[in-house]
Amino acid sequence: MPVTTPAARAAAPPKPLPDAATALPQDFGALLRQDPEIGGILLAEAGRQSSTLQLIAAENFTSPAVLAALGSPLANKYAEGYPGARHHGGCEQADAAERVAVRRATELFGAEHANVQPHSGSSAVLAAYAALLRPGDTVLAMGLPYGGHLTHGAPGNFSGRWFEFAGYGVDPGSGLIDYAQVRALARARRPKAIVCGSISYPRHPDYEQFRDIADEAGAYLIADAAHPMGLIAGGAAPSPVPYADVVCATTHKVLRGPRGGMILCGVELAERIDRAVFPFTQGGAQMHTVAAKAVAFGEAATPAYAVYAHRVVAHARVLASALEAEGFEVTTGGTDTHIVVADPAPLGVDGRTARERLMAAGMVLDNCALPYGDARGLRLGTAAVTTQGMDEDDMARIAELFGAAVREEGDPGALRAEVRGLAERNPPYPG
Repeated sequence: MPVTTPAARAAAPPKPLPDAATALPQDFGALLRQDPEIGGILLAEAGRQSSTLQLIAAENFTSPAVLAALGSPLANKYAEGYPGARHHGGCEQADAAERVAVRRATELFGAEHANVQPHSGSSAVLAAYAALLRPGDTVLAMGLPYGGHLTHGAPGNFSGRWFEFAGYGVDPGSGLIDYAQVRALARARRPKAIVCGSISYPRHPDYEQFRDIADEAGAYLIADAAHPMGLIAGGAAPSPVPYADVVCATTHKVLRGPRGGMILCGVELAERIDRAVFPFTQGGAQMHTVAAKAVAFGEAATPAYAVYAHRVVAHARVLASALEAEGFEVTTGGTDTHIVVADPAPLGVDGRTARERLMAAGMVLDNCALPYGDARGLRLGTAAVTTQGMDEDDMARIAELFGAAVREEGDPGALRAEVRGLAERNPPYPG
């Protein structure tokens, strides 16, 4: 695979997106005959995905090629260890698949080392902590009320039980990260590691400033880039790789790969990271998933994917602006990413009630915490609907449908029918 930069891929002539070219590879008919109970559930889920709008920021539609790899013979293979050093025999093709995944990941993100075995983003963060920290160490991360992840110190999570977390927040006026507060906390707490990343912050972190703060505190910098990693691959978001000691990410979300995790780092930490993944936190790698990750990395290195990533951001900005016109309050006044966080309170509705009304209309999304208060907002993303081929006019219409659903305007049946029609005109897997 030729090495190209995200900017070069974005500038190249667009090609047809690979996600909407062919039908699903699975033979549901055979499954229905053998196991009608599970086959029926899978068919129902396929119907749900194709008849409702998937606006969960952490979800997307993989390509048929990724799905094919997930259902491949590598699902049968036990492969504890790493290529060339497995604890089981017969790993020649498993080794080849993992080497391809590692090579494609390092080329795609410009990293010196990649570990593609983590089973999830949380597993990747756990391994990063295991490699760099010891129980009781202090860690500075975004506070949970401001968009921090469970692995950033939630009391019920391993992170909150094993480490001492200090949480930074956002400016109450702008909603943007308060870097002066981050620096002051780092000086006062002297953390062993600083984590930058969030599940609902719609702006780009200033990785260079985080690096400067970490250096001043003598701390490792861990970038939890689970959400923006696909945008980074397509050149639509800045990369933490030049600044962070370790980058943790998922391979789904905007990246459109299988559900799983990955870790990027420099050569000086490579052995520690690898040992933290296996044997410390995981056993055998899921080799069918590793192969599917390789497929996704290959797709993300194409000019078509760069076009897609930039469309995702453009669509999110249109959606944010249109939601403001509908009366929602959009946090930070907009977005730089695929994420939009909206507060329905100006419409006289709380977040949970708004989500219920939207779900009833066929629009699937999440609630999330809103800074400085106990209220819940709406977190939505544009990755999946962009994969389906929807455009900016569709984003504006989705915002109008949002407003109508939350305000309970018009005929609920007609609203649900329009949402269904929009989804069915843009099927994730035509045919």
